This record gives sequence, structure tokens and C-alpha cells, in this order.
Amino acid sequence: MNILILGSGGREHALAWAFRQNPKCDQLFVAPGNAGIAEIAECAAIDILSRAAVLEFAQENAVDFVVIGPEAPLAAGVSDALREAGFLVFGPSQAAAQLEASKGFTKEICDACDAPTAAWARFDDGAAARDYVLAQGAPIVVKADGLAAGKGVTVAETVPEALAAIDAIFDGAFGEPSVVIEEFMSGEEASFFVLCDGDTCLPIGTAQDHKRVGEGDTGPNTGGMGAYSPAPVMTDAVQQQVMDQIVRPTMAEMAARGTPFQGVLFVGLMIENGRGRLVEYNVRFGDPECQVLMMRLGAQALDLIHACVENRLDGITVNWADDHALTVVMAADGYPGDYQKGSRINGLDALPADGFNMVFHAGTAARDDAVIATGGRVLACTGRGETLEQAHARAYALVDGVDWPQGFCRRDIGWRALGRGGSPVSD
Repeated sequence: MNILILGSGGREHALAWAFRQNPKCDQLFVAPGNAGIAEIAECAAIDILSRAAVLEFAQENAVDFVVIGPEAPLAAGVSDALREAGFLVFGPSQAAAQLEASKGFTKEICDACDAPTAAWARFDDGAAARDYVLAQGAPIVVKADGLAAGKGVTVAETVPEALAAIDAIFDGAFGEPSVVIEEFMSGEEASFFVLCDGDTCLPIGTAQDHKRVGEGDTGPNTGGMGAYSPAPVMTDAVQQQVMDQIVRPTMAEMAARGTPFQGVLFVGLMIENGRGRLVEYNVRFGDPECQVLMMRLGAQALDLIHACVENRLDGITVNWADDHALTVVMAADGYPGDYQKGSRINGLDALPADGFNMVFHAGTAARDDAVIATGGRVLACTGRGETLEQAHARAYALVDGVDWPQGFCRRDIGWRALGRGGSPVSD
């Protein structure tokens, strides 16, 4: 198959890396790609938010299968245009992508199917939102209603912090001024990934992300500073409860509304007392969770995704090795605030690149025979091993081999699982 992946981040590099291991993958295009992706695929400088540009490229290059990595093209309806033209596409329709594109929409779906989640309210008026926070008190969670690249959520520990987050949203920091305010949920966060083909839901893995920028889970939320898989808190019992009470009811409600979901459902959860409640849905693989999942899935990732697109998930099983993966994000100094672009990254050529050690590129570009940083989250140093301790050691060995004075990382990725003894239960 000739495959086109849309996106330029670590998620897309990990997908491309896994696909390349599968003999079904003939020619691989990634648009727009990055410096790391360019080493294993042909990168194309097209506007992935343009239906016409993506469609034209797919037609001119005899593409058989399109995998949409980030959320923005899904929200823009690129998947709809490709399907209408007869292409196989991995990713939900624009209507179904509202599960991520609108926090309020997701909450309405949860209410309709009685899926356990936090109490909530939505406001299009800043003054009303402020009054609500003043009445509720803190801690409380403030979310920009639309897409915000992983940065539109504030877990406010104080009322002034919540009011400042509301002000930022209504000052246009995240596009359309609309806010969802939620009850603060205590517990442990985890990520659960489920392939859905419109009829069948197939769990394909668990992970735990580290959203806060600072060690000890301190500082502002980011797009993710590291992750590991599997997540020990996601026991078989928790997974069954989440499938029965959250995922399958949501998929049934979506189908009943005439917007069946096809693609990967990223189920963000808060686990407390052996029970999961929904934090949020994403309609694509998470970043950096995708990096650890692809390291563990390898070539079968393409087979699973292809089966999903062709509505063949019924009867499909995921073949998990008894292994663990951990990834550490290296970010530009200043992230998630203002950061400099254009610094040079050295030492990458000397690092191992195999099934146990990979540096996935996110915000990079090649310039004058050098790799430069072009984004906030720049690299994802990823290790795999028989134990989480081995994966952790390999990931941080990669970090230590990168010569990039303008970057930083957290040194405590995986602390929760390692504190339990490092042996997560199961996927």
C-alpha cells in the first residue's frame, strides 16, 4: 500500500516508524513531516488543513490509505473530503471529531449515555463563568471549549487562578471564547486507547502521561512531558468498567445521532478506588503516548489500523509482548510559555535507533546539514525493555546522549509506576 500520514510531530514519526516495519507498507508519505521522519519517509510540504491540497496530493501520488495524525485536520473535515473521493481514511468524520473539538459536546454525550464524568457547566459569557467559580470555589478545572493543542486546561488550585484562566479564554487565547468548568476529580490519571470501526471497539493499550511541565507534577499543563506503557492503574477490572460504562455507551450514542465514530478513541481517565471517570476524549493518538504504544506494537499497528478502516475489528486481537516502554520529552527552554526556535541539536547520529531505543522527532527541521529545533516539544527519547526499569534506563541514556543546551526535560518520568516496583499489571 501507498500510505499518507498527515502531521509533523512525534506521534506521526512513531506511526511512520511502526508502519515501515510492516511489509504491507510500500511507499510512505508524511505531510509535512520533520527532520526525523524525512529519514524514513518522503515528506511533502502541503497544507494539511486544506481539503483540496490533501486530496490533490493523494490523487497525484496514487495513495491507497490516509492516516490523519493530529486533531486539526479532523476538525476541518479533511477525512470527509477524502472519503467522499473514495480513499481509505483512518480518522473520524468532522461531526464525530466533535468529541475532541468541543468539550461541551462531549459532556452532553456523557449526560445522554450516563457515562461517569465530572459535574460541569458551559459558559459563553465571561462574567457568568466568573460568578460560577466564585460560587463553587476551588480546586476547580477550567477548559477552553474548543481545540487548544493540549494547553487549554487549567487545574486551578485557587479561585484567582481559575479566574485568570477564564480571563485568558475570553481574551481569545484559545480561539472562540467559550469555557467549560468542571468539578475537580481526585485520583490518578491514565490514558486508554480503543480502536472503533463504527461497530466494534477494540482496546489496544494503556499509558500514563505526565502533563505538568515540572518534576513532581508541578507547574503549568503542557501537551505532555513523557509517558510510559502499560499503566499499572489500568487493571483488567478498570478497563472492563470503562469499556462497559464509558466507551461502548458513547459509541452507541454517537451512532444513534447519525455520527458513528471510526478511528482511535483516546480515553483520558481519572482512576479512584478502582473506578474510572472520563476526563476527556481525544479522537487521535496522544503525543507522547503514541510513541510508547508504537514501540510496543511495532508492525502490527498498521494491521490493526487497516482492519479498523475496513470495519474488520470483530475477531481481531492485539498481540502484546510482556514488555514496557517509556518516553521522555525534550522541550525548548521556556516551554510551555515563550521559547526560542532555531537552536541546533547535536549528537543524534551517534544514538542507537532500533526496537529498544528510538529518538522520535517532534518539533525539528533539517537546515544546512543540521537538525534544528522548531517547536516547543522537540524530541521524544523512547526506550523499551522487559521491565519498566530497563525502558527507563534506555530512555534517559538517549536523553543524556543528546547535545542540546537549549533544551530541558523532566527527570522523573514513570515515577508512579517505578514507585510501585515498576511492573504494571496488564494492558
